[in-house]
Amino acid sequence: MKYCRFQTPAGPQYGEIVERAGTLRIERLLPPFEEDPGAKLASGPFEPLPLTEAQLLAPVVPSKIVCIGRNYREHAAELGNEVPKEPLIFLKAPSAVIAEGDAIRIPPQSRRVDFEGELAVVIGRRATRIGAGEDVRPYIRGYTIVNDVTARDLQKSDGQWSRAKGFDTFCPMGPMVTDEIDPAAGVTVETRLNGQMKQHGTTLDFIFDIPALLRYITAAMTLLPGDVIPTGTPAGVAPMQPGDRVEVSVEGIGSLANPIAG
Repeated sequence: MKYCRFQTPAGPQYGEIVERAGTLRIERLLPPFEEDPGAKLASGPFEPLPLTEAQLLAPVVPSKIVCIGRNYREHAAELGNEVPKEPLIFLKAPSAVIAEGDAIRIPPQSRRVDFEGELAVVIGRRATRIGAGEDVRPYIRGYTIVNDVTARDLQKSDGQWSRAKGFDTFCPMGPMVTDEIDPAAGVTVETRLNGQMKQHGTTLDFIFDIPALLRYITAAMTLLPGDVIPTGTPAGVAPMQPGDRVEVSVEGIGSLANPIAG
């Protein structure tokens, strides 16, 4: 299933996405997920809506965003870092989340803000201390796209990453969640800046695969429904400027495009 979250006169709604005659449409409303208690299923009939006409919201309301650093060898190398011996995790502020089409704002504190296009896991049920032989798939609701926007200069100067990764608007997410892809079989991740290809990678290049990541994270902290795990970015990160447009594409999900504002 593919679903999105979108704004209506009745408030945020969740909708199942179906392709009809080459067009993606929201075919029916879905009950809200438990992590979004303020949302209520609208009553009455629903007319199918082309996805391009919907006012999309971020598809998930996470309690936390647990990111993976340096999960592609070439990305670690391009920043002069060693390949990690175990997953490198950090938290990104949920208040940084924005939707498809919303503007990424360059903060005045930074002189270099980079894009980082990523495939992200969406958690579907409470997960803690997942065992070595346990199947992780029942814990995964699906996958979405995240742009892990980073103030690169502040990341280097601060000595830790919370501020550099956590500015408002620094976590574009969407446009949908799907359970119809298999990262273990290879999924392409690409980023374009003003239409020019900057990043091209595949999930086959992960240093740590998704089962290893979920076991490592849940050994330390409990994951809750709606939590998001961006899985790392391929090589090719680069700075953005006001007036630019960045677009992250993930095979089988679509594209997440955002303008850059000052």
